[in-house]
Amino acid sequence: MKLVLFDLDGTLTESHPGIINSVQYALAKLGIEEKEPERLVAFVGPPLRQSFQKFYGLSEAEVDQAVTFYREYFRERGMYENRVYAGVPELLAGLTRSGRRLAVATSKPTLFAEKILAHFQLDQYFAAIVGSHLDGSRVNKGEVIRDALGLFAVERDQVLMVGDREHDVIGARENGIKVIAVTYGYGSVAELTAARPDFLAASVTELRQLLL
Repeated sequence: MKLVLFDLDGTLTESHPGIINSVQYALAKLGIEEKEPERLVAFVGPPLRQSFQKFYGLSEAEVDQAVTFYREYFRERGMYENRVYAGVPELLAGLTRSGRRLAVATSKPTLFAEKILAHFQLDQYFAAIVGSHLDGSRVNKGEVIRDALGLFAVERDQVLMVGDREHDVIGARENGIKVIAVTYGYGSVAELTAARPDFLAASVTELRQLLL
């Protein structure tokens, strides 16, 4: 593989505390009480607007407001309520030394992804960071991966996607590239197995063995 694309949440960083807190903040501002906050982990990975609609049946106008409230908290605190998985910096450094080019392909807005990666000093390893737009466009993972691939002159059979949700697997398939699904993130083993990735990795150590 000459190019490896990485998802962010659940693949490089354990981000659910900040995402859950941001969702709870948005719901409270809308007057919605969530009595089972643990189910908000489902917000990690899929497009944000899609999750607000799916779990709370909000109208388009209400979703707009929810996303605005979410970002109020996320900008100031939520994005930093996060940690890098152990072994990830060493993995990225090893891949870079081996001559692979690396990029991030995430449904999170590019602006936030860039800030998070810079905060954790991981941005140095990536030739490109591609995410969604703040206006709500380019949130589909297939679109994100397509645009990331467009930045590199490389054949599809020389590219690999690494992610933790079925969206990563489906998006990779749509673009004709192979995919490793990591089960240490936010997608269940059942979800990922059903999506039929090329490989499964249960830990960063296993991911390193597959990639290096």
